[in-house]
Amino acid sequence: MKNTLILFSHMGAMCLQAAAFLFFVFRLLPAKKPGRKGIIISLAGIAGITAALSAANLSGFYRMSAEAVWLAFCSRRFQRAEARISLFLGIFYQLAASFWQFLIAAWLGVLFHSPAFLVPDTAIGQIAIWLFPVLSVAAALYLWKHPNMAGKEAFRFASTLAVAGFIAVITLSEQTVLTIPDDILDMWTILAVVLMTSVLVFNINRQYQVEKELAELKTQQAQLLERDYTALNHAYAANARLFHDFHNHIGALRRLLSHKKLEEALQYLDELQAPVQESSAVWTGDETADYLINSKARAAEASDIQYQTQVEFPRRTNLRSADLCAILGNLLDNALEAAQQVPEKDRRFIRLTIRRINQMLVIKVENSFGPSPVQKDGALKSTKQESGLHGWGLKSALTAAQKYDGTVQTSYQEGTFRAVATLSFQGVCGE
Repeated sequence: MKNTLILFSHMGAMCLQAAAFLFFVFRLLPAKKPGRKGIIISLAGIAGITAALSAANLSGFYRMSAEAVWLAFCSRRFQRAEARISLFLGIFYQLAASFWQFLIAAWLGVLFHSPAFLVPDTAIGQIAIWLFPVLSVAAALYLWKHPNMAGKEAFRFASTLAVAGFIAVITLSEQTVLTIPDDILDMWTILAVVLMTSVLVFNINRQYQVEKELAELKTQQAQLLERDYTALNHAYAANARLFHDFHNHIGALRRLLSHKKLEEALQYLDELQAPVQESSAVWTGDETADYLINSKARAAEASDIQYQTQVEFPRRTNLRSADLCAILGNLLDNALEAAQQVPEKDRRFIRLTIRRINQMLVIKVENSFGPSPVQKDGALKSTKQESGLHGWGLKSALTAAQKYDGTVQTSYQEGTFRAVATLSFQGVCGE
């Protein structure tokens, strides 16, 4: 009966420890939040592994190895984490668990002058087994309440724990209360060094991934800007041709009117009106903003999308056209993509609001959407199936906004998606 209770206690502690691991994967890796199904299957597997290896009377090494592989499989299967890095995290998480369980048990034994804490198959030994999972859950709850905890802070926290563990195991060799064989202390000391190294390696890999993503983002952003700039140059060329021939058109109209050919004059005006209608209908004083707003208006009209604008754009600012393209162009592109997927044409809409508040520019784009926005790795994901530039819009807009101490925030409720970009700007003198 006692052995059965010890087994169930051990299984419960391992399940709690595994649940904390799944949350750490979600926070530390590009991975999905663990769902109910994934959690249940993962914990059931951990309980089964613990029970099977305990019944087979195998050493803790086999249990630790099997649990590390199983947790890596579950994080890959249910959280879409990268297999290699999730296996790395699983192995070193299990090593850290065993290391800290030993330290907790040893120092409890020193504190209470009892070697029973070092025997896991006893009721007292289970105290040390449970303390690490409880502390892991506490750490997970701390991360839950601090979702904006940066990578540097997480690295500093993990490094502090690794160094503290190294100091704690070194200090054990100086105490005289418990008799711990030297080879055991040497093994845990080496493991402490390995854990400190693993924290460093993980941080280097994380920085590499961030730099790789930034490089890819810059490449994609350049392609997005080239696309908008090409269209913008075409629009400028068409307007230049129109104004260059303006005096010729005036002469032709004067000749028709002087001969009282009213119908021919009206027809001629209709022909001239077509390219004028395609040019800017909203005038902000900024050519880039004018082109982006009005070109997206024509695209919205072609897709039967109601397009409303309220624009108050400051003139002569330090806002670069390239950054404006990245922010305004991408937000409107995302709005068009989402509104086009609304089945009912009368429910398709885009509302653009640009307001100046002192030295702050607020760009708000609201739109209807069909399927609920999809999140992947903590970011909104494009719903288009084609590969290429889709999915980089919000990242590109955020990167550009940050140059002006700004940000881009998104939210959605009751059928309306909202993206708000805020930028700090400065006025510049005209030439």
